[in-house]
Amino acid sequence: MNKALKVALLQVDLIWEDPKANRALFDDKINAIKEQVDLIVLPEMFTSGFTMNAASVAETMDGESISWLKTKAKEINAALIGSLVISENNNYYNRLICVEPNGNLLHYDKRHTFTLAGEHNIYTAGKEKVIFNYKGWKICPLVCYDLRFPVWARNVEDYDVLIYVANWPKVRINAWDSLLQARAIENMSYCIGVNRVGFDGNNYEYSGHSAVYDVLGCRIDSVPREKEATEVVILEKDHIKKYRQKLNFLKDKDQFTLKV
Repeated sequence: MNKALKVALLQVDLIWEDPKANRALFDDKINAIKEQVDLIVLPEMFTSGFTMNAASVAETMDGESISWLKTKAKEINAALIGSLVISENNNYYNRLICVEPNGNLLHYDKRHTFTLAGEHNIYTAGKEKVIFNYKGWKICPLVCYDLRFPVWARNVEDYDVLIYVANWPKVRINAWDSLLQARAIENMSYCIGVNRVGFDGNNYEYSGHSAVYDVLGCRIDSVPREKEATEVVILEKDHIKKYRQKLNFLKDKDQFTLKV
């Protein structure tokens, strides 16, 4: 078990609906990381930007981007997390993929599709919350709009890290900042949010604000706000243990059964 987890956040300006170009972009960004890390977090729909043109960018679980993720994870000896458009059984999914260096792969389908943009008309919503164990850390990965729904993220599994990958627009960035901090506080876990920057093909602007909060809701990163950046942050298991034992707020959480 690793008592510390070194995580790299990649805040980038995605290339609109061009998986090949985005894979090359992330190749360069990842290769430029100068230190060994355990986990690298990419934004939502990292191969295309947040598009409703699913048919033009969709891949399969045997496609080039999944192959790239597996190859890259093995090459750099670190896990990779990010979402992309996947076609499966005649449905499209906004699917978060996590690939470990040993080739182990898991996925989470975005539960809350973004109705304001019509995502629910194109993409099939997921029905299962996923918790995975990596190097002794229990990690809960979620996607963008999921951030607005605290019940779905509620820490009933005793996870250590909550991760959101996103294309969250600048016009509502205050909500992103506030909700990331709130999810960390209420779940007494580290909370990581990785968002993109720049303009997409629909001329929506994204301002980044990628961040890492500790179990008390204190921001522990220094990612710049509105420009491309790579940030490496170290998470400490002892920090979680200390404050969960000292404060133990999670023992007082409400009990409920979630029906999907």
